[in-house]
Amino acid sequence: MDTKVQGADAPGALEAAPFVNLRDPAKRLGPDGKPAVSRRAPRWEDVPDAKWNDWRWQLSNRVNDLADFEEILELTDDEREGLSAPDKFRVDVTPYFLSLVDPADPNDPIRRQIIPLGRELTSFTGMMEDSLAEDRHSPVPGLVHRYPDRVLMLITTQCASYCRYCTRSRIVGDPSQNFNRREHEAQLDYIRRTPQIRDVLISGGDALTLAPKLLEGALRALREIPHVEVVRIGSRVPVFLPQRIDDELCEMLEKYHPLWVNIHVNHPNEMTPELSRACDKLAKAGVPLGNQSVLLAGINDCVHTQRELVHRLVENRVRPYYLYQCDLVEGAGHFRTPIGKGLEIIEGLRGHTSGYAVPQYIVDAPGGGGKIPVMPNYLVSYSDHKVILRNYEGYITTYEEPTEYTPHDPKGCQYCQHPRPEPGQEGITGLLDGHQMWIEPAGFEQTHVRGAQGGHRLKDPSKWVPFGVGAIEGKSAESERSLPALESGAPQTL
Repeated sequence: MDTKVQGADAPGALEAAPFVNLRDPAKRLGPDGKPAVSRRAPRWEDVPDAKWNDWRWQLSNRVNDLADFEEILELTDDEREGLSAPDKFRVDVTPYFLSLVDPADPNDPIRRQIIPLGRELTSFTGMMEDSLAEDRHSPVPGLVHRYPDRVLMLITTQCASYCRYCTRSRIVGDPSQNFNRREHEAQLDYIRRTPQIRDVLISGGDALTLAPKLLEGALRALREIPHVEVVRIGSRVPVFLPQRIDDELCEMLEKYHPLWVNIHVNHPNEMTPELSRACDKLAKAGVPLGNQSVLLAGINDCVHTQRELVHRLVENRVRPYYLYQCDLVEGAGHFRTPIGKGLEIIEGLRGHTSGYAVPQYIVDAPGGGGKIPVMPNYLVSYSDHKVILRNYEGYITTYEEPTEYTPHDPKGCQYCQHPRPEPGQEGITGLLDGHQMWIEPAGFEQTHVRGAQGGHRLKDPSKWVPFGVGAIEGKSAESERSLPALESGAPQTL
């Protein structure tokens, strides 16, 4: 009888006491029953909340002077040397982010990312000013077109704070290197006349530091280009300056979907209540969130730290996306780890946490080769009928390959018949699709001529035209006999 009465009263009880999701980090409360807040350094204890939560105040009151840092942190000699260096990469830290640092701990993981050290200026083997050759692959200033269907649009050189391992320290933080209106228009014009571009990543610097009208102008211009499907923003503003993620910004971003945002969190200590609420605002505005981290020695080069980080990210509806190997850029030598450390971390994540919480471990190829995923080897062996695999525990299993398989017919596939053009960039997939049979390095033909002048009687290009692969045209040097174009799958008749 009592059970039935309780059941009948349950809807009324729900109305009287609405459910509070205590698991949602964006709804965390502090001891005073108000939304939780992070520690504030004593220097700013008396700043009114209205100012502290104003992103413009935060930007205007960034710390960049040795004397100011001395007042807030117990600096080491190495830090004083770094802060005193005349040719150092720019230092600027928002009061909010600097308040997260333990003032007495020189190894604090946030402190290590923002305070320069004297050893930062030490050269190392392989170091480059532009290690990813971004400027080499820029058809116009500030636009990097490395992959067939997407471009990187550098819209500003300014950030809310500056990471000591910044891969673009050659231009970032330098007001004289900022992009002007003419260069922005040149970037947009290139995208307009390049129809294979379907994805634009806006970065810099940090686009979310721009005045709202400037940022919206860029988004609107991109959305007016018919072949641009997706716009992405890469930003560390939610981490350095979560106050910037306000209702006005989110309402503006919501107008330009499909829009994605990748944030940049390196350590669990950066996952504050303020960041949680910023991520919540973006998610409620329909913005999918990803995270890009950099593997940094002494900061996050630990399986357990990384596991805690990815768990905190997914709790905040942020998908771990990339874990980058530190680039070979000036100033970053003391942050670098062996690649084996990254593989160890992936080994400690795969199978030990949810699959969507495991980022791709990436080496951004020095010299401009782009992002190369690296992972532990789970393929043990294979034959023409069996594949042998191992899992994270060392469990070894076999997968039986089919003895009969009818492959996909590209002639009946509308997507195969109308692919997006990838001029000169098909790479390995071009070999798999039968468009060619080999890829020659630059200068290969000239090298193997071995200095010979002209052809001879044995040099007939028809000898190395592969039957049924690609569309190849050749001509015999001696007989001038034309060779027909060979379409993939067509019979060869000479």
